[in-house]
Amino acid sequence: MDERTGIFAGQDPFAIARAWLAEAEPREPNDPNAIALASVDAGGMPDVRMVLLKEIEADAFVFYTNYDSAKGQQIAQTGKVAFVMHWKSLRRQIRVRGHASRVEGEQADAYYASRSLQSRLGAWASRQSQPLESRAALMTEVAKVTARFIGNPPRPPFWGGIRIIPTQIEFWADGAFRLHDRFCWTRDDEKWSVRRLNP
Repeated sequence: MDERTGIFAGQDPFAIARAWLAEAEPREPNDPNAIALASVDAGGMPDVRMVLLKEIEADAFVFYTNYDSAKGQQIAQTGKVAFVMHWKSLRRQIRVRGHASRVEGEQADAYYASRSLQSRLGAWASRQSQPLESRAALMTEVAKVTARFIGNPPRPPFWGGIRIIPTQIEFWADGAFRLHDRFCWTRDDEKWSVRRLNP
């Protein structure tokens, strides 16, 4: 294996991911922490959508969602997800595959409390992924929960975090003549191995 240098250097893939995200934050015009999250439904059909990554932990990635949403139900059924984080400005991407579990309790409560009041109320009002009669019906529901909680809604029991513990992380950077650099980290028995991939 040839030596990893520059943006690929290091022995901790999560530290590399944090460094890449930090570099993207001042350059990406919108949501540098956006990820395209893939899950699979009960019939084996893949599903993908954009969500916002909220934390890169020591050994995991965390985002938040409505557990009753399509993605929440799919993740509960299989416990497996994949995502890609792509930065056009840097011409880089990170691909992750792994196992997912819920983040609840104090950690989820703290993140929920950090959100704007409108977002907290919206989490209560929206039956995410379910059919909606009209925009007016949604706004009526927002008004109801606003009156119910009088400005301080607790975290809904159906809303919280998803922690992704990767089995594989790939770092990709654009190369001249489409000869891209790709390094794939694979975890086996808590140890990471790295190999360069063909572009």
